[in-house]
Amino acid sequence: QVQLVESGGGEVQAGGSLRLSCAASGRTFSSEAMGWFRQGPGKERDFVAAVRWAGGPTYYADSVKGRFTITRDNARNTVYLQMNSLKPEDTAVYYCAADTLYSGRYYYPGEYDYWGQGTQVTVSS
Repeated sequence: QVQLVESGGGEVQAGGSLRLSCAASGRTFSSEAMGWFRQGPGKERDFVAAVRWAGGPTYYADSVKGRFTITRDNARNTVYLQMNSLKPEDTAVYYCAADTLYSGRYYYPGEYDYWGQGTQVTVSS
């Protein structure tokens, strides 16, 4: 089992920044990749960003490219999502997820085996 705990959400005005954290515990060695997803009211859960623990490229949804940055701290088993130039349409519950058998489908929620409880991000105009 892998436990994931997100933090760092909150309310910010448009143009502002937030940094989300996702701390992993438990059988963290079984996790190969980490992803961030978000779900707005009445919407599906959408891919935001992904990174592999071993390094390599990072992946982003088109809607956040150039504004969001995903990073990892292997020593702390923590993944971060730095969000800049936030827009009202970024308002959602943000979830981090762990993938134990990476197949390349980093954008697909079904790829991931463990999920955090989510953290609310609200961007006001």
